[in-house]
Amino acid sequence: MPEKDYEDIPGTFVFDADRSREGYHLNQFCISLRLQKNRDAFNADEEKYLDNYPMTPEQRDAVLKREWNRLLELGGNIYYTSKLAANDGINFQNLAGLMTGMGVDAYREMMLNGGRSPEGNRYKSEWEDKD
Repeated sequence: MPEKDYEDIPGTFVFDADRSREGYHLNQFCISLRLQKNRDAFNADEEKYLDNYPMTPEQRDAVLKREWNRLLELGGNIYYTSKLAANDGINFQNLAGLMTGMGVDAYREMMLNGGRSPEGNRYKSEWEDKD
């Protein structure tokens, strides 16, 4: 994908038209898990079920390894990939805790206290200035 101004936001993969196209089959897989019959088929044989969706090898691997941030990087939409997490018994708050590396309790506490400070988190270039 071409570099965009908003690619400089640390820890963020903006879901734009390019990522939407890149992640089309990944997101179709994830949203399929909204139906019980599809969850049952996926849980019975994950690799076989994934054969129904022509994802890239990287996307497929990220699904099987449950690499949540990598799924977003590869075009996954957070609301769709959360269907995979829900299938695994992970609610959205717990998923956010996993994705931030903070854990659910620290993540919950941060959000109750107003969220992450924007200071030093607006642009990756701000991180470089701190060295």
